[in-house]
Amino acid sequence: MSATWGSKFRITVFGESHSAAIGVVLDGVPAGLKLDTDAIAAQMARRAPGTDSLSTPRKEADIPEIVCGVLDGVTEGTPIAAFIRNANTKSSDYEQLKRLMRPGHSDYGYFRRYGGFNDVRGGGASSGRLTAALVFAGAVARQLLAERGITVGAHISSLGGVEDARFGTEISAESLAALGEERIPLLDESRRDAMRAAVEEARADGDSVGGTVQCAVVGVKAGMGAPFFESVESVISSLAFSVPAVKAVAFGDGFALASMRGSGANDPMYYDGGEVRTRTNRNGGVIGGVTNGMPIVFEVAIKPTASVFKPQNTVDIKEKKDAVLTLKGRHDPCIVVRAVPVIEAIAAIAVYDLLGR
Repeated sequence: MSATWGSKFRITVFGESHSAAIGVVLDGVPAGLKLDTDAIAAQMARRAPGTDSLSTPRKEADIPEIVCGVLDGVTEGTPIAAFIRNANTKSSDYEQLKRLMRPGHSDYGYFRRYGGFNDVRGGGASSGRLTAALVFAGAVARQLLAERGITVGAHISSLGGVEDARFGTEISAESLAALGEERIPLLDESRRDAMRAAVEEARADGDSVGGTVQCAVVGVKAGMGAPFFESVESVISSLAFSVPAVKAVAFGDGFALASMRGSGANDPMYYDGGEVRTRTNRNGGVIGGVTNGMPIVFEVAIKPTASVFKPQNTVDIKEKKDAVLTLKGRHDPCIVVRAVPVIEAIAAIAVYDLLGR
């Protein structure tokens, strides 16, 4: 099992949902960066559970403890390690899951892969809990990108079948920053109540809903990336698919491009004050794996939370027979809202790493 990602900016995550702590090691942060701890705390709070009725009632402070690599608030240029303690756990809720496999979860695959030695409590090493470590890493990467005039932001493009507006060709750093101030970040705020209603309806039915998150990166100049294996799409997608529940990634207009003609899918080019721009951004700011100077825009699909309270058909691996599972415990009826800062984080990590390649 590899828990390390990156080339010039390497991150290693560790821990499980119910272990003493989770954490991350960052390698490749230059010396001399004065960390904005308030900005880091704000990002951690956006992802933290138990903040409103849309998330699990499990409450975690999610305060990162930086144990090395930073002196007097300034990076030393050596690896940075941060712990995030797990405090509010109820491991007894997971006792039956040593034998009853949860549909939609990694239980059976992990049982076969690790011979039954994996920690099933809270999802163990596959838990969304570990995305807190990604958010910390992303918060550091954001500050490094800000020094280069690069900003990352995202909004919920759909939730429970309710759709938001979509990013246009012109996206400002200020508008992306404003999205980060909203609990449910939307381009069309009139959709917020309908999204909340969709989540509450699923919760009342013992079920869950999914959705999509559209992310943008502005300030990246043309020429970042490479063909094939180090393409911008490849690098961002490799991190996006490490986020639990992400099942699809699309850049620009994504799958809609498949139904267009080439004349419609191409982005017409023009000079704007000496800079080359495009009239549309159907390709999400990336052509041939390399940026063209337009905003990088991609979207991820997040499946409904697998832990639902309806009885589900499954298998009992100890008795080797069919069974019915009824879950108990504390689970999100929707993880899309909490996933927004995670998707922003992986975008920041990926872009900073790409800049160094």
